Amino acid sequence: MSTDPADDEQPPGGHLRPTSPGLVTAWGVAGLLGGWVLHPVSERVNGTAPVVTWLQPIALFLVAAIVGGAAWATWRTVQVRREWLEPQQAVNRLLLARSCALVGALVAGGYLGYAVSWVGVDSALAAQRGWRSLAGGAAGILIVVAALLLERACRVRSEDEHP
Repeated sequence: MSTDPADDEQPPGGHLRPTSPGLVTAWGVAGLLGGWVLHPVSERVNGTAPVVTWLQPIALFLVAAIVGGAAWATWRTVQVRREWLEPQQAVNRLLLARSCALVGALVAGGYLGYAVSWVGVDSALAAQRGWRSLAGGAAGILIVVAALLLERACRVRSEDEHP
């Protein structure tokens, strides 16, 4: 019997917890506040508010589609065909999923906050900026959903779990 405390320690489990909804919500709220403040601050500093073109929401929808495609491919590989990913691929996909979930929440909140800042403003471009910002916010939400699906697709059963 060994008296060394290191012998009694369990080996590292290698388990990761899913991204918490609270963390994603916090990033979304931070983006919401930032987007809401951007409008009045930029008008005071620059004399005009930032313009939102259709290019920004379209690019965000493209990112959501790419992350969603990665989620679908990963789910098919890991969950349906029961194949293993290379360790580097698994880590890369998990890193992509977590970072996209958080940044997607920040972007969604930012665009939605910017859209809210235009409510009640009587300006020729207010409605245009508001609608385009809503589209950007919707794309950000899709990025979060796709990223969380990718994170979920990366989950594998441990050896001790039985079907």
